[in-house]
Amino acid sequence: MKVAVIGATGLVGSKMLEVLAERNFPVTEIIPVASEKSIGKKIKFKGNEFVVVGMDTAIATKPNVAIFSAGGATSLEWAPKFAAAGITVIDNSSAWRMDPDKKLVVPEVNADCITKEDKIIANPNCSTIQLVVVLKPLHDKYKIKRVVVSTYQSVTGTGVKAVDQLMNERKGIKGEMAYKYPIDLNAIPHIDVFLENGYTKEEMKMTNETKKIMGDDSIMLTATCVRIPTIGGHSESVNIEFENDFDVQEIKTLLANTPGVVLQDDVDNFIYPMAITAHDKDDTFVGRIRRDETQANTMNCWIVSDNLRKGAATNAVQIAEYLLKYSLI
Repeated sequence: MKVAVIGATGLVGSKMLEVLAERNFPVTEIIPVASEKSIGKKIKFKGNEFVVVGMDTAIATKPNVAIFSAGGATSLEWAPKFAAAGITVIDNSSAWRMDPDKKLVVPEVNADCITKEDKIIANPNCSTIQLVVVLKPLHDKYKIKRVVVSTYQSVTGTGVKAVDQLMNERKGIKGEMAYKYPIDLNAIPHIDVFLENGYTKEEMKMTNETKKIMGDDSIMLTATCVRIPTIGGHSESVNIEFENDFDVQEIKTLLANTPGVVLQDDVDNFIYPMAITAHDKDDTFVGRIRRDETQANTMNCWIVSDNLRKGAATNAVQIAEYLLKYSLI
């Protein structure tokens, strides 16, 4: 089982390698791939060193699967070339997510849509992944009408440059800015570019990707996405309106028994999901579940997940695990 990781020297690519090792994915050969300036460098995987190669070299080695995390432009150019060589691509960028011919997959939600013919599979946006893992069982039971979500997203979602900016600000050091404004002691209601409708691209990703993954265009979703000075976890305040009424305890039991979801909801003992406790974990955590007392058939909850793991690397590796389990690669 040969596995290529494109963008292996980046923040997410490094996490991909870490998760592949931790989950004991049966890799017989790892092929780290990066930009020209990184070719020849060495990376470690399971205690061994591997030399970083370029795209053409990676294709020539004929990996079974290639996990891309090197940006949309790179994916648009190179994913079809890997696919044409018979290599299954799992792409972590936004390049293919809304392509009607490409599957957008969260394994706990819709992995059964994948076929052997799918040579480019899209990994959803980090904030969408953790949301739909919780929404899916609720939608199946109560039928979701509308979702209002506000996110509180980690600087790791932007990359190393943003982490450096935060740490520099905490030390009082002037350095390169990933954001237009200081991030420490701040909350910036701006993730990705602004669109003509006044929403950001990140907010519209959540709207459009949720409908595609859930397979239901009738779900209405509106989002506000905010960057905050945390590391290792995205948090979401979510208001969900159903067609059918519900029992709060029944919802807690349902979510507690959902694969990939951990219920943390004991306010008497101050137990609820937090970014600091979700860090470096693969699960999606949900708590603060309560009825919205202003509107019928509506609930509020708080969802947290590590954006580099379940929001990116772990979800991609889980897709690869599914492909392997059902002999799709």
